Amino acid sequence: MTVDTDVEGGRPETIKAVPVRHPGRWVAAAVIAVLAAMFVHFLLTSKSLEWSEQWKYLFSKPVLMGVRNTIWLTVVAMAGGVLLGIVLSLMRLSANPLLSGAAWLYLWFFRGTPLYTQLLIWGAIGSLFPTVGIGIPFGPEFHTWQTQTLINAASAAALGLTLNEAAYMAEIIRAGILSVDEGQQEASSALGMSRTQTMRRIVLPQAMRVIVPPTGNEALSTLKNTSLVVAIPYAELTRTQETISAVTYKVIPMLVMACLWYLALSSIMMVGQHYLERHYSKGVRGSNGEESEARQWLRLRARGGGQ
Repeated sequence: MTVDTDVEGGRPETIKAVPVRHPGRWVAAAVIAVLAAMFVHFLLTSKSLEWSEQWKYLFSKPVLMGVRNTIWLTVVAMAGGVLLGIVLSLMRLSANPLLSGAAWLYLWFFRGTPLYTQLLIWGAIGSLFPTVGIGIPFGPEFHTWQTQTLINAASAAALGLTLNEAAYMAEIIRAGILSVDEGQQEASSALGMSRTQTMRRIVLPQAMRVIVPPTGNEALSTLKNTSLVVAIPYAELTRTQETISAVTYKVIPMLVMACLWYLALSSIMMVGQHYLERHYSKGVRGSNGEESEARQWLRLRARGGGQ
């Protein structure tokens, strides 16, 4: 780009802007287009997918029951994980070393062992603890129950997912709480607010901006982790497709069908996560998720660009 200043009238000529060439973009677009065309061709022509067989079972009663169980496990695990995670995060932040140490041990165990192994243990909990009772510790029991009767497959699956999820949610919530300036907590204390009121009215509402995005990712992970409860076993979506494919010998079509259901459920959850993030980012970002003008002005002024 050049400017010719040797013109009549003392005014420069109009700048002739030459657009920058981006040959790499065209090459990348061509490669992606070819790969996409190959993938679509595979979907339309592959005999191993057997779309008619998938459609036959896509909305069948057993599959819908498996989808319902998958959704139920996800909701229970996330709700229980969030509630228990709040308690664990507050214990981790406590000045009491006993509470902090107990929470750390909980996180150490459940984050340090595979979820599949934990679910196997919950599936065989009757072998580890044949009976469960209430009574005096190390003393007589007033009443006992058979563990296998008390904790069925559904309860074992929900407990296993919830306890594991709580360990991860505790760290997410703790990070959100620590992201709030301590000066706000000190100011609320000076105004006479209790620790509980400060946490509920001041800290948590601001921490949600940090907590929501990773929580949405955890919800998606929990949805997919429900497939691991085949270790118990429990009739969720993956277990249901395995049962059907064992009878029909249509392994690939049933696996693809299960993937379609997981994709559909994940897409719905992603939409919900988007609106939650937009809601809790008010005041920091605009309604469309972009940085607000006030925020931009403050950032530019901090860099010396504002007046």
